[in-house]
Amino acid sequence: MIVITGGGTGGHLAVAKTIKEELNKRGLKPIFIGSNFGQDREWFENDTGFREKYFFKIEGVVNKKGVKKLSSLANILKYASQCRDIFKEHKIEKIFSVGGYSAAPASIASILFGKELYIHEQNSVTGTLNKALKPFSKAFFCSFDEISPIKDYPVSEIFFKNARIRKDIKSIIFLGGSQGAVFINNFAILCAKELNKRGIKIIHQCGKRDLKRVKYFYEKEKIEAEVFDFSLNIASFLKKADFAVSRAGAGSLFTLAASALPSLFIPYPYAAKDHQYFNAKYLSDRNLAFLKREEELKKEDLFNILQKDIEPISRGLKELISPNAAEKIADYILNS
Repeated sequence: MIVITGGGTGGHLAVAKTIKEELNKRGLKPIFIGSNFGQDREWFENDTGFREKYFFKIEGVVNKKGVKKLSSLANILKYASQCRDIFKEHKIEKIFSVGGYSAAPASIASILFGKELYIHEQNSVTGTLNKALKPFSKAFFCSFDEISPIKDYPVSEIFFKNARIRKDIKSIIFLGGSQGAVFINNFAILCAKELNKRGIKIIHQCGKRDLKRVKYFYEKEKIEAEVFDFSLNIASFLKKADFAVSRAGAGSLFTLAASALPSLFIPYPYAAKDHQYFNAKYLSDRNLAFLKREEELKKEDLFNILQKDIEPISRGLKELISPNAAEKIADYILNS
């Protein structure tokens, strides 16, 4: 039996979901261990593809100081001890971690209690927990790491099925990530009138906190736009788009690549170790994406990009990533 652990944000959870789906195809229902905080419950509480789900009351440690940091560490160790009972009850032998603070108890427990730990690092810069646990893992998967046993990024099959080569830009999707990004929302609002004037349809994922404001803007300006806060069926929205403006979490980056969807990436400036910038740079260095930091982005940049030939980019993205990464990772874990 296998545990899938980790989460907090959509990037981590999308990988967990993809591996879960691959295991389900093989008649296996893994156990999920995550957190009550972040988005873990939102994604998986009602997911019948898991045999059992556990959501612990744990929070991140990295940004805490003093007593709060010690308290968080003690809490993680407490739940790591509980993981031992979960491992025994479900006869767990292998733990697959997608990182994030949600992964800490089960990942640490795997080391303490002699279980095999497999880690997937989504980003170009390794996260704090993954970096600490990497030496103890049986395998460390990372699409940005040349020595990774599997370099392809696990993206749900639906994105590959929906992929198409884009030649003309008739619709644009603004993606602020699963939690929304005020900067991208504001940039979409800044560009919306001109996009509408040019007959370019707008799709806008704005996050829950900003939904009311963003919807009000489009209604007030009488601009037709598909506006939503969060969707587990994001593939249906990407399928309709010809271009994307997005943050540069690895999940977003490789999902857009699997969709063959040319994109302008605007990295979150406060991402740990600036990893979103380096994620996007991986594609921009290959002429497969456009990259602008928040402080240098102007409205004209988007409209200049929209004049470019996007077909070579779309074709290059389609060749960048293979659709069978989840199958390869599952094979590696089950057969090692």
